[in-house]
Amino acid sequence: MMILVTIICYFAALLLIARITGHKGGSNAAFFKGENKSLWYVVSFGMIGASISGVTFVSVPGMIRGMDMTYMQTVFGFFFGYMVVAHVLLPLYYRLNLTSIYGYLGTRIGTHAYRTGSFFFLLSRMLGTAAKLYLVCLILHTYVFQEMHIPFWLIAVGSVALVWIYTHKSGIKTIVWTDTLQTFCLIAALIFIIYFTVQKLGLDFSGIIRTIQGSEHSRIFVFDDWISRQNFFKQFFSGIFIVIVMTGLDQDMMQKNLSCRNLREAKKNMYCYGFSFIPLNLLFLCLGILLIALAGQMQLELPAMNDDILPMFAAQGYLGKPVLILFTIGIIAAAFSNSDSALTAMTTSVCVDLLNTGKDSEEVACRKRKKVHFSLSVLLALFICLVEMLNNKSVIDAIYIIASYTYGPLLGMFAFGLFTRRQTNDRRVPLTAVASPLLCYVLDWWIFKETGYKFGYELLMLNGTLTFAGLMLMSKKEKTPKAP
Repeated sequence: MMILVTIICYFAALLLIARITGHKGGSNAAFFKGENKSLWYVVSFGMIGASISGVTFVSVPGMIRGMDMTYMQTVFGFFFGYMVVAHVLLPLYYRLNLTSIYGYLGTRIGTHAYRTGSFFFLLSRMLGTAAKLYLVCLILHTYVFQEMHIPFWLIAVGSVALVWIYTHKSGIKTIVWTDTLQTFCLIAALIFIIYFTVQKLGLDFSGIIRTIQGSEHSRIFVFDDWISRQNFFKQFFSGIFIVIVMTGLDQDMMQKNLSCRNLREAKKNMYCYGFSFIPLNLLFLCLGILLIALAGQMQLELPAMNDDILPMFAAQGYLGKPVLILFTIGIIAAAFSNSDSALTAMTTSVCVDLLNTGKDSEEVACRKRKKVHFSLSVLLALFICLVEMLNNKSVIDAIYIIASYTYGPLLGMFAFGLFTRRQTNDRRVPLTAVASPLLCYVLDWWIFKETGYKFGYELLMLNGTLTFAGLMLMSKKEKTPKAP
């Protein structure tokens, strides 16, 4: 009952914020770009929660058992990826005054490239958001609502409905502030869970350091094994490109940046936000080591799935009742700060990129936006149920693999536009964008069969390279006007 009361109070706070931020009306300008009045430090803090997600909250501590602390190699790459976004992509988006970032592809390559970019974003974001919300719905179903005999599908529908309720009016204007609350809850939950774990272990600060350093899972860097998916160079450069595509080429993440008052403030947001990822992910990984140490001390058998390690400690009372409440708040805050902005970004992309609502009157455009927002909410709930039927692996790993296939064409198209001055066959861009991930899949299967080598996150770079190569093959030099 206490968990249920906590959830109700939490969503009541979100609805109150939505009411305050949306009381002056729900125009498209407010929904899409927050009327360009967002404070950069508020956006930066809120984006931490939107990027972390419920998947990170659960999966990263569990990663320790399978890959030690080598995930930090990817996190270090993230930081340099954020610098690329700040100095290459953000200036471009602000210079063109874009609402949807895929408008750049229309300006640079053509209409077919524009629509293809938007389609791949919608596909990737729908699948990724469904996978992230699925994990949270599953945990709530297993550890909170199962005893009440509430079915999984109803939890999924209810979760999406709550997101729709507090975002349908003012979109990004509301999300900037709800994400701030949710990020605060996420970080507070993480710190207090670590505190209760340390208390259970009976460690002081020096004891914490010794436990982490002495763990067999404390390895961070892998330089000596080129075949391993944990090799430093694979992880580091994959981290750079993951950020470039999953932040810089993602309407969801860029929409918040574009709501800042100017480019200078948007860059500040990116610096602060990018750096904060390093200590935060380090804390998640340290928590994983401490939980494994506690399991050894208490002689507990850890679950088969890595994603179940933290939920097991929280739900079965090994860390006390407060941790179950903190864990519930943490995963809900993380999941909803990610899904609310994703739903808003998908609505923006459909309205601006596919329906071209900019040509409509404000009244007609708002009416279309509301219909799209509701329809995407229904579709998201259906996809969560679909993921529930298909899931068979670590969710965070699945999300990065999905991104490798769906964001690769975006990477190739943007790279072609930014780093060449050639013109390509716009009508054939959709074919190239679809063929590249299919070819990647075949290559991954064939190389694994012949050599035993399995592609990891570097699949994203291969996919982008194939798309870039395809566009180059169809290209010709840009015509320059003759001098008079």
